Amino acid sequence: MRVLVTGAAGFIGSTTAELLLSRGHEVVALDNLSKGRFENVPSGASFIEGDCGDEELILKLGSFDACVHFAARIEPAQSVTNPEEFFANNVGSTFSLTQALVRSGVERFVFSSSAAVYGNQVEMPIGEDRLPAPESPYGQSKRMVEEGLHWMAQSGRLRAASLRYFNAAGGTRAHPERHVPEIHLIPIALDVVLGVSDHLDIFGDDYPTPDGTCIRDYVHVLDLAEAHILAIEVLDVHPELVVNLGSGVGYSNRQVVETVRKITGVDFDVRVAARRPGDPAVAVADIARAQSLLGWRPTHSALDAIVSDAWAAHQLTN
Repeated sequence: MRVLVTGAAGFIGSTTAELLLSRGHEVVALDNLSKGRFENVPSGASFIEGDCGDEELILKLGSFDACVHFAARIEPAQSVTNPEEFFANNVGSTFSLTQALVRSGVERFVFSSSAAVYGNQVEMPIGEDRLPAPESPYGQSKRMVEEGLHWMAQSGRLRAASLRYFNAAGGTRAHPERHVPEIHLIPIALDVVLGVSDHLDIFGDDYPTPDGTCIRDYVHVLDLAEAHILAIEVLDVHPELVVNLGSGVGYSNRQVVETVRKITGVDFDVRVAARRPGDPAVAVADIARAQSLLGWRPTHSALDAIVSDAWAAHQLTN
């Protein structure tokens, strides 16, 4: 296959591009490098620096067997402050991209969505039939794209898969997790271990959870990459897919901290800060649909394995 990967200089996009190449596929890697890093792009990919919302650029790239779309702003708290940026980038640019793909005859589109579309749910685990209720412009932007893709699939314009990630984590030596700013707990904790920061903030300890801190479902980036490739293939059978990607197990922030301490052998200062806007108390995935429809199993996503891999990758970048 010839596959267009947008956001290919980012954490998940670069890992997926690497896996596609290892399976013998041709990858065109598109990224504007506003958040991604050029060194993340696999050497075997054809790299294009540009914006996924540039329709004329997309048309010049020719046709593809599929597009896997990762390019997006991902910071929920920042989206509350600057919602217009998130809607312009995450929604507007995505549909400029899909217009160009339709004009080029591309039929299969795999979208990097998010569990943020569910908002603050009470009953766990969360299945795909649960009514979406995003609580941040970030989550709303992902939901708006899903809704648009639904109508495109219904009209036969695209065959579309929306993959709702819970907490992407882990990393590989070639593709460590690095965001600017970094907003994810595990890499922030590892920065404290390495002395990059002097303490770790946990945002809120008064949630209705056993230890008062948020509970999240962590899924390894290698498992996410595998799911995207499976989704491309399954779109030959199903014109539209919406599936959760997680481990099906939740861990509190304090449990993650203790796992980081165990794996690294380093104790560090942890402080409690105010809650962040848009953070649900608990988010754990029901992954039965991904297992059934994609034949997917999260084989790398035990918390110890995630932190071990993140730690090995993190040491090489600091």
